[in-house]
Order: sequence, then structure tokens, then C-alpha cells
Amino acid sequence: MTSQTITAADAGTWELGDLSVSRIGFGAMRLTGSAAFHHGTPSDRGRSIAVLRKAVELGVNHIDTAAFYFSRLRSANEIINSALAPYPDDLVIATKVGPLRDYAGEWATWARPDQLRSHVEENLRQLGRDHLDLVYLRKSDRVDSVSEHFGALAGLREEGLIRHLGISGVEPRHLAEAQAIAPVVSVQNQYGLHAPDPLTDELLRICGEQGIAFVPFFAIAGKGGSRGPGDDADEVIAAVARAHGASPAQVRLAWTLHQGPHVLAIPGTGDPGHLTENVAAGALRLTEAEVARLDALHRGGGAG
Repeated sequence: MTSQTITAADAGTWELGDLSVSRIGFGAMRLTGSAAFHHGTPSDRGRSIAVLRKAVELGVNHIDTAAFYFSRLRSANEIINSALAPYPDDLVIATKVGPLRDYAGEWATWARPDQLRSHVEENLRQLGRDHLDLVYLRKSDRVDSVSEHFGALAGLREEGLIRHLGISGVEPRHLAEAQAIAPVVSVQNQYGLHAPDPLTDELLRICGEQGIAFVPFFAIAGKGGSRGPGDDADEVIAAVARAHGASPAQVRLAWTLHQGPHVLAIPGTGDPGHLTENVAAGALRLTEAEVARLDALHRGGGAG
């Protein structure tokens, strides 16, 4: 599909609390290199800055990042600050807190509730801001409840350091638990074509009913997660892509956005060409028959 005049606005918008964002956003993890959580080759800093500026030019006004997005010599937050500050008035920057990596890049521990202030302040320092638009609590697998941690973030929201709150890596019961403490405007879980999960499907439905944004990560990768979708040779996806003159990645993004108007996509890339393709996917309109075939594929029912 052509992407010459397509901008993020073609995907439509959603309200994150009182903040309006395009449904196609940008995930910052890959700005630091091909393997942001490991010790791979650092990205070209100038290219990463150019990708961010191009994203904003294309109408992207929702960037998802974290202080723990770094590789050797590169920090996603620092690159965002260098590329975009002073920030456009309509730009929404979301970040996540909870996980902690040491200076060597190793996963060190998970923050206690009383340590979350320092995580928030570190994001503020790196981004050069006096408040954060949206902060997700990334739930630890080591704890069953989010109450104490989410309560600590709710306190920082009351202080004005955080505007809106979200939760990530959770089940429906955690959403209800958090909502008993403070408003939740967004939920972020792994979700995508080929990555079915009954609890996440239920969470997506609940978010739609309650007007809460659902923001899937690894939407292009599906079950491949951080490893990516592999060669993506599935014939159903390939056939839909050919019908629209699109790429398989664009079909995956379009299918994800089709799951509801409250679903926001945050595909990440360090490649300007891929960025343009990702934004253009927001304008791809699948037919009912195509959606049905992809839904069946997602459920493991074959091509249909």
C-alpha cells in the first residue's frame, strides 16, 4: 500500500484521560539498538534521532519508553530528549517503572513500593520534564498483588509528578485491584496475531467496555515476542498482504487495531523505512472476510 501521504491521523484517535493521541504511536525500545535489553551493537545515534523526528512529522504523538530501555552507550530517554525537546504541546510520553537494570545492563531486581519514586524521578531527569504524562506499573511475576506498588504511584500522581496511571503485564483481577486505588487510563500487555491468551483477550474486552486504552506490545512480532515473527511465511497473512499491496507487518498492525477503537499500537523501529510503513498501516482497512480469516488464525483454527 502507498504510504506517501499517510499520517498517524489516518488511524484515528483515542483519549488517554484528557490527552488525545493517534492510535498509531511509537515504541522507543529499539532506538538503542537491535537488542536493547542485551549487549548488542549500539544504534547509530543520529539515525535514531532522525527516526523520532520523522515520527513526529508523520503525526505520531504517543511515544512509549522507559528508563530501563538502554544498551551500550545508548539510552532511549536521552535520545528522545535530544531529538524532541522542547516537546510539542500535543506529544504524550508514556513510561514504565518497576523493573531495574544495573549499569552493566543486567536485570538487578524489582522495585519495592518505596523505590518507585526514584524510578519516576529518573525518567523525569532523563526526559527533561517536570511531570510524566502516563506511567505504567509493570507488574512483577514475584508478587500476586499490585496494590502496594500502584498505591505508591497514586501518591506520586497526587503530588503532580504523574498525570495519568496505567498497568502492564497484568490479568483482569489486577485491573480491578488498581482501579480501587486510582483511575487507570491504559493497560499494556503482550498481544498480537498468533499470540492468543484467554486472560489477555478478557482484559482487552473489559478495557473496551470501560473506555480504557489497551496498548499491546510486540503486536508485530506476535508469539515471537522480542525475537520477532520469524520469516512470517504464513499464507493467510501473505494473501491479505498481497491483496492490499502491503507487508505482513502492516497486516499484523491493521488486525491489532481492528480489535477495537480503544486499541493503540506502539510499533518500534530504528529504521526510517519501517517507521513509514508502520504509520501507513493505520490506514489499512481490512474486509470482514479478511478479519475473520485472521481471527481464525489467531485462535489456532487455521485459514478458515
